[in-house]
Amino acid sequence: MTTMSSVSRLKFIIFLGCLFLLAGCAVNPVTGKQNFTLMTEAEEIRKGEKAAAEVPATYGIYDELPALQDYVNEIGQKLAKNSHRPQLNYHFTVVDSPQVNAFALPGGYIYVTRGILAYLNSEAELAAVLAHELGHVTARHSVRQYSAATAANVAATVGGIVAGIFVPQLGGTAAQGVQSLLGLTGNVLLSGYGRSHELEADRLGAEYLARSGYDPQAMIKVIRVLKNQELFDIAAAQDEGREPRRYHGLFSTHPDNDTRLQEVVGEAQQYAQPLPVDDLRTEFLRQTTGMAFGDGVNQGIVRQNMFRHKEMGFTMSFPHDWRIRNKPNEVVAISPDGDAVMVLSRFENPRGSPADLARERLGLGSSTEILSMVNNALPMAVVTSKTQNGQPFKAGVIYLGENAYLVAGRGDSHIAFERHQPAISSAIGSFRALTVAEKEAIKPLEIRTITAAKGMTYAELARESPLGIQAEGYLRLLNGQYPEGEPVPGQLIKVVK
Repeated sequence: MTTMSSVSRLKFIIFLGCLFLLAGCAVNPVTGKQNFTLMTEAEEIRKGEKAAAEVPATYGIYDELPALQDYVNEIGQKLAKNSHRPQLNYHFTVVDSPQVNAFALPGGYIYVTRGILAYLNSEAELAAVLAHELGHVTARHSVRQYSAATAANVAATVGGIVAGIFVPQLGGTAAQGVQSLLGLTGNVLLSGYGRSHELEADRLGAEYLARSGYDPQAMIKVIRVLKNQELFDIAAAQDEGREPRRYHGLFSTHPDNDTRLQEVVGEAQQYAQPLPVDDLRTEFLRQTTGMAFGDGVNQGIVRQNMFRHKEMGFTMSFPHDWRIRNKPNEVVAISPDGDAVMVLSRFENPRGSPADLARERLGLGSSTEILSMVNNALPMAVVTSKTQNGQPFKAGVIYLGENAYLVAGRGDSHIAFERHQPAISSAIGSFRALTVAEKEAIKPLEIRTITAAKGMTYAELARESPLGIQAEGYLRLLNGQYPEGEPVPGQLIKVVK
């Protein structure tokens, strides 16, 4: 039976919890209403600064075109002056990522990838992306998410303490809850937003566009561009045997059919300027000409199924008909039928010989035969074995300088492995160091512009494009003419070279 002392303690804990929750109310700078928040503006700025310090290491800042950085920041600052929180010290930055994305950190740190810039076609569309992310900042969406997550942890903590009162032998529950609360990290600050927050960001973004002299309908245009990019990528992902990439702000429906989206953007017309600026397409294309497209040099370059990494100084060839995906920490190649896969990755802190490293990192038994050799003047160990699931594989561990690399391929079955083993062996054997001249020759693909001639088609341009079998779709997307548009004579269009 519970003692009077325990009941008093329970009441006190609940009282403290209520005080904690009631204290976390603040006026929303956008709506003027009270919102539940557990972070002051000063704390919001500090958390944003801390998270922003990690962005360069995670993404890299795109500094190949300094004028482009200035251009994006100038547009962002114009929008920020017409926002609900003009007093914040805003930072608008282009990050060196081919991903189609944009994101905001608390306190005014807003980022766009060069990947998303490639698919935009006017300054107004760029302004719409920035204004949408600005809306997340002014409405304090990340702060509200953080507060909700913290409150959930507090509720769990109080529950744990209560459990500790009634069931003393389960001691430690409260301590674990407190640790969970204190250990709440900033990953919530980068979480995707729900439908209501996205709509609010679109509404606010459209308002900031109108107040800054842009057509608020640019918000609809840019979401249409991104939705088309998403639809294209879903189809391309099926052909390439990968998961599709999705822009975090998109809804499941197409913007042309989204009545609520049309309504919230339409509300911004009341703020429209008497003489709005045009969409400044020519200026936007001038600023983005020469921008890298796809993989950057520091991420490794894939050309005609040959992977070359300038900084690490090596190259290797995958089978010509396999689908290649260059991921942040590895390169993955999938056979045409999807029944075999190869992976190129780097080992951290290699020790001993290539054979020693292969045995240690691949979990090989002492009886497994490993062949040591020198291939292309590089120490190498090659092994053929089976995974714990019984799938046959062949792997090569190669040393180059201070680094060690793994090139491994496996089949879904013994028959598949036997069929693809010659291709896997060839890929492993192709790994070699780059010459100085080869390193200097490595350049990223770049956005260029040409004037469309009469009768020019995207199919014609695709035949001369380095973008591969999906080139025609990419070119239409890049120029805002997906899925069936064609160049108009005299039109300035983007190509990739």
